[in-house]
Amino acid sequence: MKISGVVVLYNPEDNVMSNIKSYIDLLDKLYVVDNSPIPNDNINIFKHKKINYISNNGNKGIAYALNVGAKEAIKENSDWLLTMDQDSSFKDNSLEKMIKFLSEIKDNKLLQDVLELDYGKIGVLSVLQRTEFNKNDELEGLSYPLVVMTSGNLISLDVYKKVGGFKDWLFIDAVDFDYCLNVRKHKYKIIQMNTAELKHNLGNIKRKKIFGKTVFVTNHNVTRRYYITRNRHYLYDLYHKDFPEYCSLELSRTKKELLKIILFEDNKIEKIKAIYKGYRDYNKGIKGGLK
Repeated sequence: MKISGVVVLYNPEDNVMSNIKSYIDLLDKLYVVDNSPIPNDNINIFKHKKINYISNNGNKGIAYALNVGAKEAIKENSDWLLTMDQDSSFKDNSLEKMIKFLSEIKDNKLLQDVLELDYGKIGVLSVLQRTEFNKNDELEGLSYPLVVMTSGNLISLDVYKKVGGFKDWLFIDAVDFDYCLNVRKHKYKIIQMNTAELKHNLGNIKRKKIFGKTVFVTNHNVTRRYYITRNRHYLYDLYHKDFPEYCSLELSRTKKELLKIILFEDNKIEKIKAIYKGYRDYNKGIKGGLK
């Protein structure tokens, strides 16, 4: 079983190689795909025999960068691709556990029968991402979420080819959720291994109190607000017939987040304008990156 990895860069901080060292030894090859603005000298950071550094000569979006890594891994006849964010690292031997699970289930028909899980139907094996939202959750065994975030996933490259990869035109935001919904729509499974953990930074999340209840405020910047709003509507169009509850819930979140912006966040006017622009551009059919 051959496993490659891809990590997407955008103006990486100094700890990026430290994060990479938490998983590179278990990979056959790591594709470091750089979306940083040019010119940059990031290539000088990544001197490792397993690393293939690829510059996109500017920001082509997360989906494009992931596809670059996936296509390179397919050329090398890899079976699985680890997808990572630059600010993520594995806890202890978590990746080793994930690889061992895939190896054991591939070679053990009895284990597949016990778990009611066909190795060939696994589209994504995900890690438990410890974030502000779930830092106190106690989970064990396996779970089967509808969607998972990109970082820390082992994706089947056979399934990747069958579902058509990541959608470049989403650019950023909803890239991971779209991929998961597409995998599920094609009748493949997404498995979360709760004994494997990833340390992951979701940004500037703050806890706030309103009417005695705790709410999480994400503080996404103006650009992210645009893509979140626009791409949520595209996801609804693509998947509401297959996953109506999830898609309706996603659309409803925009109103709740708008209220949090008004009550708690800085740069309110610009963020509200970005939400409006995202919805307007969706109605116009505009896709890809902001010009």
